Amino acid sequence: MFSLFYGLWKYMFTKMEFHVLILGIGKAGKTTLLEKVKSQYSNLEGLPPDRIVPTVGLNIGRVEASNTKLVFWDLGEKVLRHEDLQGAPLLILANKQDREGAVPADELAQYLDLKKLNEREYAFQAVSATDGLGIKESVNWLVDAMERSERTDTLRVRAGSSVV
Repeated sequence: MFSLFYGLWKYMFTKMEFHVLILGIGKAGKTTLLEKVKSQYSNLEGLPPDRIVPTVGLNIGRVEASNTKLVFWDLGEKVLRHEDLQGAPLLILANKQDREGAVPADELAQYLDLKKLNEREYAFQAVSATDGLGIKESVNWLVDAMERSERTDTLRVRAGSSVV
């Protein structure tokens, strides 16, 4: 009987946890994006864009979306081709869409060579980390993509638990 209640409790209250890397060139808006995600998914107000300084090292943010915990790592490294990230979904954000002359998300694919990434699911999304445009849609796509990813299933089996 205990195991039945424990299983039900675990199913209802245990949340999947995913780690998300935020990668990009300097001054692309990675930290501003992280602050906006935190403010949209929590009751806390993120740092205003004019108070954000260039990242030295890394910033970490935790949010909950769709019964899933997301741990965001704001980095500036080129780690996309690392073997530990093989098959991980890739969300490419066309940030700064609130500015005149910003490259639209649908044109961004022309500038990126993604032929070598054909083994992973990816999407382009127009966002503005300053005003929040497209942030929730982006996070929702990311959660859905990670939940259905074969890589997630592999990591679950390897870890022997529901935490990834």
